[in-house]
Amino acid sequence: MKFDISSEDIFGFIKPVVDVHTMGVYTIANLLRDCGYKVIVAKDEINSSIEKVHKLNNYTLVKQWITHNRISRLGFSYRLDPQEGADMFLRLYHLLKDDNMFAEQGGEIKSIWFAGLPDTCAIVKGKTNGAVQVFPGNEMPEESLRALGIPEDSLPKSLKSQNEYDDFRIAFAKKLIERETWKIEPAPDHYGYNECGTEKDTYKARLEYARSHHSLPIIRTHSGPYNPNRKEALKEYNSWCKDLAESKLLDVLSIGSSQLTQSNFGEDWEDKPNGGGIPVNSEEEYRTIKENASPMLVRTYAGTKNVPELAKIHERSLNISWHALSFWWFNELDGRGKNTLLENLEEHFETVRYIVSTGKPVEPNVPHHFAFRGADDVTYIVSGFLVAKALKRLGVREMILQNMLNTPKYTTGVQDLAKGRTLIKLVRELEDDTFRVSLQSRAGLDYFAPDLEEAKVQLAAVTCLMDDLEPDKENSPEIIHVVNYSEAVRLATPPIIKESIKITLNALHSYRFAKKMGQVPNMKDDKDVEERYKSLLYDSRAAIRLLEENIPNLYTPQGFYRVFKEGFLAVPYLMDEHKKYPKATMWKTALKNGGICVVDDDGKTISTEERYRYIINNFEQQ
Repeated sequence: MKFDISSEDIFGFIKPVVDVHTMGVYTIANLLRDCGYKVIVAKDEINSSIEKVHKLNNYTLVKQWITHNRISRLGFSYRLDPQEGADMFLRLYHLLKDDNMFAEQGGEIKSIWFAGLPDTCAIVKGKTNGAVQVFPGNEMPEESLRALGIPEDSLPKSLKSQNEYDDFRIAFAKKLIERETWKIEPAPDHYGYNECGTEKDTYKARLEYARSHHSLPIIRTHSGPYNPNRKEALKEYNSWCKDLAESKLLDVLSIGSSQLTQSNFGEDWEDKPNGGGIPVNSEEEYRTIKENASPMLVRTYAGTKNVPELAKIHERSLNISWHALSFWWFNELDGRGKNTLLENLEEHFETVRYIVSTGKPVEPNVPHHFAFRGADDVTYIVSGFLVAKALKRLGVREMILQNMLNTPKYTTGVQDLAKGRTLIKLVRELEDDTFRVSLQSRAGLDYFAPDLEEAKVQLAAVTCLMDDLEPDKENSPEIIHVVNYSEAVRLATPPIIKESIKITLNALHSYRFAKKMGQVPNMKDDKDVEERYKSLLYDSRAAIRLLEENIPNLYTPQGFYRVFKEGFLAVPYLMDEHKKYPKATMWKTALKNGGICVVDDDGKTISTEERYRYIINNFEQQ
């Protein structure tokens, strides 16, 4: 296949309708447009045809689309089942080849690419003897463009300049990992207060102690072995708890509980598949974990049904450090539970009322779940603010604000700072004598490379990013959720967990020292960050104002349900198989200048106010 790209080349992108993952297609399409190339993204009529392209009429439609648009560079995207994806692509590939559609045969198509899961890419590459270039999803935007053959001088200027901050952090982190000083990083002093390890121990007590001893952040990590034998899995996990407790590196043990624990706690599991995670199924098993984890604090996932009751169980058996609730998520929307969306919201609001009676903090696991489903940056921010304000109105006194960076993973550092600062600014504006917020920052779920040494560098680099979120605050972030560097390859064992914590702490301390010495960029007043921050803040405030003016009883289960149903919170690749929420999935999003925006079919940004007013003007009668 030829990769000598010319200005006359026209790029076409096609993907099966069944696959709702559109961000990759729209991201690369918009980047190519920014490079000056014409791009055609297939409509659903064409995308439907390739699902059964071996049927004559379907192939004819696809061929007509290619020839009518004079497409010379063809991309195919499929991110679901590997074998199905490979079969669909290969059927199209061989039909095109048999029809002499490729340039070396005298046809129009100079090159064809496949983007999908790594396993699918491996099948495609093997079956075509490497003739088809594949994109398994670990590429940065500029890497993708170079791989497509785009000349260096055609790359968008914004794509080049915005990576200076990221490049610096990676270089800083690489030196830190190579020096190996992180290996001797000591455990912080967090265990010296009277309540530590007792039934009266709390997150608040540990926070105040660490703050007074200038040893923040609190360190949390999520862990758990996989073993299909339930009893062996619990035994192994309890040994992990003892190991991690002895290290004194970890403050908050986050139990990686199984899907059955969340959805069927206390029931007879019979032969139901566990699906990974710690298979806790009784209060006694929770108590045993807590005892072995002491003096670490403990938290775990909320339930996916009977949410209030499971919160009470967590309180009794774990003295849970704080409760984590997902509100719009872990229900019918994402297949993690049987609750309808409205039922889930109602149970979550009821659960919050119970938590208020305990005085424990609440951590909303909300914004990043929207980002996982293709949401734009304003949706990320607004969803987080809505829950924070609802919590305050319900009487919650302490909130853990989780801000997941690198989500999606090709978000640039300056955009992450702008997005994070906007969310933090809006939520901290709710603070007063009755409502306090602790920032918990973390790396993205799919950020890390499968190369473990590279992943260690990434872990150190994202820690530096965390420290730039609130540069005026000495104790920010109050909590770091350490995502273990082995995430892309395998579950983390205690040695990897301890190494990950040491890398995080060493990177944080080294970066702060380098700041004092004037050796790192000053991101406090960075013009690019400030410009993006002001834009996101304006859009987010406008969005919140329009919601408060137009959604009756906004901060209730019914209000949150309507916000989602009407499509204010864009989720373009939510797997809405029953088409219950067509307004939520109708919006397209794409990477623009390092961030995620809502775009039209031509890749042009749709402003938040324009989108919200369109929705309001087309409200269904309630």
